Order: sequence, then C-alpha cells, then structure tokens
Amino acid sequence: MSESLTGSERQEDMFRRVVRQSKFRHVFGQAVKNDQCYDDIRVSRVTWDSAFCAVNPKFVAIIVEASGGGAFMVLPLQKSGRIDKAYPTVCGHTGPVLDIDWCPHNDQVIASGSEDCTVMVWQIPENGLVTSMSEPVVVLEGHSKRVGIITWHPTARNILLSAGCDNVIFIWNVGTGESMITLEDMHPDIIFSACWNRNGSLICTACKDKRIRVIDPRKEEIIAEKDKAHEGARPMRAIFLSDGKVFTTGFSRMSERQLALWDPNNIDEAISVHEMDTSNGVLLPFYDPDTNVVYLCGKGDSSIRYFEITDEAPYVHYLSTFTTKEPQRGMGYMPKRGLDVNKCEIARFYKLHERKCEPIIMTVPRKSDLFQDDLYPDTAGPEAALEAEDWFEGKNGDPIPISLKHGYVPGKNRDLKVVKKNILDNKMSKNTENTAPAIKTATSTPSIKSEAKQDELLKEMKSLRELVSSQEKRIAKLEEQLSKMDI
Repeated sequence: MSESLTGSERQEDMFRRVVRQSKFRHVFGQAVKNDQCYDDIRVSRVTWDSAFCAVNPKFVAIIVEASGGGAFMVLPLQKSGRIDKAYPTVCGHTGPVLDIDWCPHNDQVIASGSEDCTVMVWQIPENGLVTSMSEPVVVLEGHSKRVGIITWHPTARNILLSAGCDNVIFIWNVGTGESMITLEDMHPDIIFSACWNRNGSLICTACKDKRIRVIDPRKEEIIAEKDKAHEGARPMRAIFLSDGKVFTTGFSRMSERQLALWDPNNIDEAISVHEMDTSNGVLLPFYDPDTNVVYLCGKGDSSIRYFEITDEAPYVHYLSTFTTKEPQRGMGYMPKRGLDVNKCEIARFYKLHERKCEPIIMTVPRKSDLFQDDLYPDTAGPEAALEAEDWFEGKNGDPIPISLKHGYVPGKNRDLKVVKKNILDNKMSKNTENTAPAIKTATSTPSIKSEAKQDELLKEMKSLRELVSSQEKRIAKLEEQLSKMDI
C-alpha cells in the first residue's frame, strides 16, 4: 500500500497513525470576537524575524512604528477595542525596537533590545502606562551592533541574555546593570536564536553558519555542535525541550521548511526530520513544556501548526493546523498561568496583523466542567528559584511549580516582595527618599495596599517630572534654533 503513496502522503499517514491516541488530537483554535481584539495599532514594519509581541497574565506588549526612534506599546489585557493614536508608549530607544521579553518573575518588568545597540529594562506601573515612558530603570550597554535577541533566565532572578548582530552574547545581572558573561568567539556569523534550557544551566543557539550549538555559559564552552542542522540558507530557530532535547526549524537545500529533533548527547544524527512545505516565512516555535506540544507560527503565514513530541517513533507527531485568512506579522504566546483553565484552554496566541492584535484561543474539547488535571499538571510559577548571584556562582534551580486548579491568582504581596528584593527599584527608591520623607514618616507601617498605591503615585510623579524636563529641553533647543534664524 505504501508504494502507491507519495512521500508527503506517507508522512501524513504515519503522523495520523501514531497520533490517534493523543488527548491533544482534537485541539481546536478559535479567534476571539472583534471587540476583544486590540485595534488600530501600527505594528512595526522593521525587517527582523522576531515575534514583535510579548504577553503575560497582565499585559500585552507590541513593537510599533515610531518616527525617529523605537517604541513598543504595553496594554493591560482587558483594554481591548480601538486603541487611541495618542495612547502612551515605551519610547526610550533611539533606533527601532527588535525584540521584547517580559520578566518571568515580575509581570511589570519588560526588557527591550534595539537597533541602537542597547538593551533597556523597564518597570511598567501596575495599571499600565498613563504617560509615555522614556526613562528605563537600567540601560545595558556593551553590544557594538544592533541587539536582535533578548531572553530572561527562566529560574534565576534578574538575569538577562542578549545577542546582537556583532555575533556576541552577553549575560547581564540586571540588578547591578553589569555584563557578567561575554561569549564572543563562539559564533562567526549572525545569531538567529538563543534559548535557555528548563533550569537555565545551558543555552542553545542557531547561527547563520548553519550550526546549532549547545553552550554552558558559565564555563564559556560549547558542549555540543551540529553543522548543517538544516542545509538551507534561510534562518533557523532552535529551542530546548523540557527533557533536554533540542527542537529546530529551518530550511532544506531545496528551500522546503523543515523541523528536526536532536539529542545534545548524540547530536551527529537527528532523532527525526520532517519536511513541511515550500513557504519562505521563518517558523517561530512556541513550546509548552507541560503538554510537550510545539506550535509553529510562520512569519507571513496565515496558520499555526501544532505537533506533539513523545518518546515513540516518529517522535514528532502532527496534531492539526489552525488557519485564518490573514497572514501574521508576529505572534505573542501566553504563559500557562495566564490561561482560563475552566474552559480547557491549553494555549493562547496574540496574532499581529498590520493594524491589530487578535487573540487566538486553543482548546481541548471536554464534556466535564471539572478541573482537568491531565491537561494542567503543575506549571512554572512566577517565583524565582535562585538569586542572580547564586546562579553566577554555579548553582542551578528548577522552576518552582504552582497548581492551576483554582486558576492563577497573583499573590497580594508578590509585587511588593519582588520590589523589596529587586534592585530594579533602587533607582526609584533613591528618588522617592528625597521627594516624600513626610509620607514615609507619617505612615511608618502602611498597609500593603496603600504602600503599593504610594509607589504608583511616586512613579507617576517621576514620569511626569521627566516629561516636563524633556519638554523644557526641547523648548530650549527650539528657542536656540529660533535665535539663530533671527540673526
């Protein structure tokens, strides 16, 4: 029978036979109604293969068009509908923003990498932006060319990785603003992707030289390396799976899109390679470690394909494809703790169109209304397992799991606790010591709520002060230009 099938039919037949037993076989995607989309957003047109969107349980951040600089928008999740043209942005970069990433341990902290060669870390007020923000908490300078990749450490607080077009990877301690590790002789060409493993002890990278590398960043050595992981010239992507294997997307010599699975302990031979189609959009992989499902979103495609990865051949099992009419400009992926477990939602994407952001919900159909514990094993929570210093000294920590049985509720003290430990707020506290000693002494034991409110007010005052001072500088500049014209 197999002789009468073409290669692709045979492959689909193989996928189908194995997947039959999977509980994710019937996962279906659904775009939300129009009033739940975020409309009238001018999504960035910069030529770069990053996702352009980052999401957490509080906010959706989208890289947008900005005249004379780089900006991204941060919207509270509930602020759907038409977004006013004058809505404030985060606009401190002097060149286009290329990548953004929310901190996994603090839902108000986001990092951005830009064409201006800097990485900036921002603290967003609890209820979102009231005025545009141009002053980051910290600027991380070291790259000599544009910074196209940034990704936070999954388990250690305040550690951020950045990779630039100078082919260098920096690992920063954000709390002190210092670069602690520099990996500069490992990649001879542009780095296409960089990803931490589950406990953040290793990173894997995909490079323009067609190699994927598994690197121990603290020892500054390459542990495994595969040449021509995908033979095509177009960009590859590589991500770690929770069991330590590496999943890659790329192109064959005939420009077919491929996906492959590798074992770093025996990287010479791929565990499995699949050809998909001949479209030329780069495939961005999004991985759910709890269910072992990988979602592939091609830039410029109008579909999301998803696969389940198991221990039995052919290891990567095709599940289904969600297709829409409109092509995607970018894609955000919600962490598990931001999903609605009562509706059996197992993934939520935020699809960027030219002028809007559209949430897409992936659901496993179940008849029962009870909590489905097989779909929701304990997942990585927002608590950091280690401090930055511990990690740089050589310690490792697995993600601290939380149960989603009653839905994810952010702890009341969580932000306050992070703020107290987190040196990110030092700059702010220095300013507030001078501006509000009366408040501090009058309420020596403020309630958590009033303290959070006070923090918010002080932050707002600070951003307004900055706005006024920047406008004063602008006025002075214009006056100077005017006086020269008079002469």
